[in-house]
Amino acid sequence: MTSTKLDAVTSHIDDNFNNSVDRLIEWLKIPSVSTDSQFDEEVLRAANWMGDQLAALGFEIKLIKTPGHPVLYAERKSANQDAPTALYYGHYDVQPGDPFELWDTAPFEPVIKDSKYGKKLVARGAQDDKGQVMTFIEAFRAWIEVAGDLPCNIKIMLEGEEESGSANLAGFLKANNELLKADVCVVCDTGMWDIDTPAITYALRGIVDAEITIKGPNRDLHSGMYGGAVINPLHALASIVAQLHDENGTIQIDNFYNGVPELGPEERKQFADLNHDDEGFFGEIGLSGAAGEKEYTTPEKLWVRPTCDVNGMWGGYTGKGHKTVIAAQASLKLSCRLVGEQDPQSILDNIEKFFTERLPKDFTMSISNSGRGLPIKLSVDSPYLQAAIAGLDHEFDNPTKLIGMGGSIPAVGQIKETLGLDSVMVGFGLSDDNIHSPNEKYELTCLQRGIRSHAAILAKLADVK
Repeated sequence: MTSTKLDAVTSHIDDNFNNSVDRLIEWLKIPSVSTDSQFDEEVLRAANWMGDQLAALGFEIKLIKTPGHPVLYAERKSANQDAPTALYYGHYDVQPGDPFELWDTAPFEPVIKDSKYGKKLVARGAQDDKGQVMTFIEAFRAWIEVAGDLPCNIKIMLEGEEESGSANLAGFLKANNELLKADVCVVCDTGMWDIDTPAITYALRGIVDAEITIKGPNRDLHSGMYGGAVINPLHALASIVAQLHDENGTIQIDNFYNGVPELGPEERKQFADLNHDDEGFFGEIGLSGAAGEKEYTTPEKLWVRPTCDVNGMWGGYTGKGHKTVIAAQASLKLSCRLVGEQDPQSILDNIEKFFTERLPKDFTMSISNSGRGLPIKLSVDSPYLQAAIAGLDHEFDNPTKLIGMGGSIPAVGQIKETLGLDSVMVGFGLSDDNIHSPNEKYELTCLQRGIRSHAAILAKLADVK
């Protein structure tokens, strides 16, 4: 069925694309801002709106409560019961619209404007993540309307708290482990390499963070009375921070690189073939070139090498004017991006050891951690990854790029850890879509080709045995 019907399905997508855009606009008008309680009813309305859409397509719907916003779960089985089961993950909540004065149009009044690629849809959530979610929803719609069935067994999990930290996702996954059983997870919250080149994100860095406070004297001191005779906690903390890296950018924390895989020649060639534009990449942020480990290229540093960065330091007097004080304590926040088999807890323990060993005499220290996530890497030999590549190759002339992501998608790590599922991360966003910023947009060509691509990926997934 899949091979003979796919052309009819994609033609149906093109013929009805304006209807797809209209549905997305209707959804975008709902300000489902999860982080602000005044929008709680709107968040629920956005979930119910999509639930109604899926119910009309023959999906079994469950709006599952959590201590926060609910998760929308939907399921539809294929007549081909031997086909794999794919769990599609996305989120229906969005970032707040402010600062409103920096938008050219109101964030929750979607408009279509001209763009360098044709037309773009401008609204909060246009790309992140309502537009991306609609790429696979509309692909399901086309298959059902043309073929009367889906090529695969489909489960959908749409979260309502991704933009506010996914506080209840881990508990939801554990409580609904049986319900969410599948062969693979498909995640749409990623991007393309460029407007004409699709990409699959096959690697995500994990994360561990820490907040550290060191304390010296038992109170703030007058710098005239004590300066030069006591160790300044701010100086001490700065000295320890300066020792985190050597002159080549290598991290000096004990056993930090345990579990970091060596890059093989094929993977290095894959990154080299991307022809990353270092000059443009660094020039855009006002820098002349790369720093860090000299033996690695920029994509390798960003995607498959670990990091340790101080995200903020404070202490003493930071108000207007001047106050000649030696602070009693100094604090910092740092985060480490992890790869391979690095263990977040071991990293955290060794961070504590690193700072404790370098404390001046009489100083004490406290450390806390607010989050951690495992690094993720999908094998390039995965049949589901290869099926997704085949689906994209059906739609695009340019070959699919396999890329990494320097950041983390906590849901992907939790899905792997709790459900045991690998995630194929295929999305159709662009780097200039202004997600989380004023004038967020989604190119209509990305929306249309995303729908067509997901339709083809479904066909290819059905052939995986």
